[in-house]
Amino acid sequence: MANSPKLTIVGLGPGDPALLTIEARDVLAAAPEVWLRTRRHPTVGGLPAGPRYESFDEEYEHGVSFDAVYEGIVFQTLALAGRPAGVVYAVPGHPLFGEATVQALLKRAPAAGIEVRVVAGISFIDVLAPLLALDPLADGLLLLDALSLGDHRRLLVPQRPTVIAQVYGQRAASQAKLALLDFYPPGHTVRIVSAAGTPEARVEDVPLEALDRDPKQFGHLTSVFVPALSATDDVRSFEGLRRVVARLRSPDGGCPWDLEQTHETLKRFLLEEAYEALEALDDGQPHRIAEELGDLMMQVLLHSQVAEDAGEFMIEDVVASITTKLIRRHPHVFGDVKVAGAQEVLQNWDALKKDERGDQPLLDAVPKAMPALAQAQSVRGRASAAGLTPAPAAETEATAAREILAGALDAARLGDLLFAIVGLARASDIDAEESLRMAIRRFRDDASRLEATRSGDAAGLADE
Repeated sequence: MANSPKLTIVGLGPGDPALLTIEARDVLAAAPEVWLRTRRHPTVGGLPAGPRYESFDEEYEHGVSFDAVYEGIVFQTLALAGRPAGVVYAVPGHPLFGEATVQALLKRAPAAGIEVRVVAGISFIDVLAPLLALDPLADGLLLLDALSLGDHRRLLVPQRPTVIAQVYGQRAASQAKLALLDFYPPGHTVRIVSAAGTPEARVEDVPLEALDRDPKQFGHLTSVFVPALSATDDVRSFEGLRRVVARLRSPDGGCPWDLEQTHETLKRFLLEEAYEALEALDDGQPHRIAEELGDLMMQVLLHSQVAEDAGEFMIEDVVASITTKLIRRHPHVFGDVKVAGAQEVLQNWDALKKDERGDQPLLDAVPKAMPALAQAQSVRGRASAAGLTPAPAAETEATAAREILAGALDAARLGDLLFAIVGLARASDIDAEESLRMAIRRFRDDASRLEATRSGDAAGLADE
């Protein structure tokens, strides 16, 4: 590698020329030519004399997006590094903190036979921490990039202090605010840190909802610090919910009722909440659906916490179980299997479930606690799909129903009739359970209207 082209990447530090490291200063001073990602950095004015300083600022003027700008810089830097003398490429801060061009160069350089040396610089976090009195390690600080916060939205952990870097302008601040409002209350105080690492450093506290109001607050050296939420304020994250449930079950100050619960005592609530969620879905009211799904999720978390307290399993095991199952059963999404449409997906799904089931009887997978009508439709569907019974035919099922009705009904024959009706529903591609619920809703509505009419009539007679 002694004769390999060289790429030396130098970190210029956070902004004050006095914070340029001795190694970085020596490397720069010895180079005949230095390429700067941008001259728009305070350290540039105090760089050692001698080298010819060039920059890629022109890329920013003509690029249609940051991705396009960075791609242009990477392409040109690799070309420069291919020269016999190589190239010294200097970037703000530490080369490995929020520098997209550096990451791209590190990935592509080996394939081009280019040896890379990284000269560290003081990072923005080194000067940010003293301004905020932070210990990043002890406080569990979370670092995110404003330029890609859309991707990081689900990585936000409200109960951890967070620094959002590279809040270059009002648009970046607006994007950060919208992402944060998914989890934090509008009045949550955030801290705008400007020009950290320079004599002009300042910190300003603002409510989250006002984060992007003043465009003058943002620039190339701006970060936003988001203090952690308390457990009772973190009401929009899954981790927040989990901690609330854990607190309810805590022997130290928890809820006596929750502490008494077991899998057995909670079973009826799980069923009730499932039915209430189903009713909300039938009503089609989004806010009520969200509320009832939350109640149902609460039951999952309660059972998981009961199990964790008993040393059986944790919520992570629940999540891992369904996640691995979804990946395994969707090889056409997460693997290289090709499917022509939804029907092939179902066929693959059934084949995969059969492999997972092993020697277990097919119908054992249908819970016996299911409502009878839904259970009937499920066992008929599985048996028919496996070729254990003939495929349902509407005429055959209707004939069977008529023959049953021709005789005297008892409990057994009524069961056979209902089972035949389920077969008729399947043959007609109708969900029997849903159809019966629709009929019940119509009956309830009619009865309520009749009741209201009679009440009105009775009130009228009383007035007379």
